Amino acid sequence: MSADQEPSLAPAGGGWHCSHLYYRFDRGALAQRSAEQRSTIAAVLRETLDPQSAWAPTRLQTTIISGQKADFGVMMMDPDPLKIDAVHQRLMSGPAGGVLQPAYSFVSVTEISEYVPTVEQYAQRLAQEGDPPESPAHQAKVKAYGDRLEGMNRQRLTPEFPPYKATCFYPMNKARHPAANWFTLSKEERGKLMGEHARSGMAFAGRVSQLITVALGFDDWEWGVTLWAGNPEYLKDIVYQMRFDEASARYAQFGSFYVGYVATPQEILEHCRVLS
Repeated sequence: MSADQEPSLAPAGGGWHCSHLYYRFDRGALAQRSAEQRSTIAAVLRETLDPQSAWAPTRLQTTIISGQKADFGVMMMDPDPLKIDAVHQRLMSGPAGGVLQPAYSFVSVTEISEYVPTVEQYAQRLAQEGDPPESPAHQAKVKAYGDRLEGMNRQRLTPEFPPYKATCFYPMNKARHPAANWFTLSKEERGKLMGEHARSGMAFAGRVSQLITVALGFDDWEWGVTLWAGNPEYLKDIVYQMRFDEASARYAQFGSFYVGYVATPQEILEHCRVLS
């Protein structure tokens, strides 16, 4: 690299930077704005949070947030972290900044987990479970896994947003207690527990989509979990069911949950009564 070349800010593994940003409207400040000023604020929000705008990151999704933690959320992903942050700066430096209060943020990156087995590792596991490598069934399973793996890894690194309305996000850590320290387990032990955890999640295929992003060195928590579902009850069901897995029951620590519903900027403005 020559002296005048800057290193890329994109994750080296081919993934994207990811930010979850949450805001609430300052009702007192809104009440002091005229109808014309409110209209200008609404126009800025619609334009800034439009995923088709010229400055939008590669992925941008907005949600109405249930409860009092926030009014709306923005999830963004892009190879350039400054392109993501520019959306926040554009919001806060313009007319909308006077009526918006940042409620929470989470910064992370997409990755392929170390617990995702390669094709070779998957074949070895089948053999250890009593499926002979020379058998047609073994070979068919290995081929099917290999065919799926490329697509699954692409979705982990550069995911598409699923077509589900209900969504939630929460941060999590792995415990470091003396009697339950995840990081003192061997990789084999951790892999076995995460395999069990993954199989529990697979039972919700077709009902729930999940994205795990890593925040080690980026934020106060180690991982972020984003879930999307066709019905909000599925969010409850999958979180409840997976907490019985040892990887969660013994080693997981959870932060606050932000539950909401995918909505356009205009729907957010209407739902939050910004123009009324």
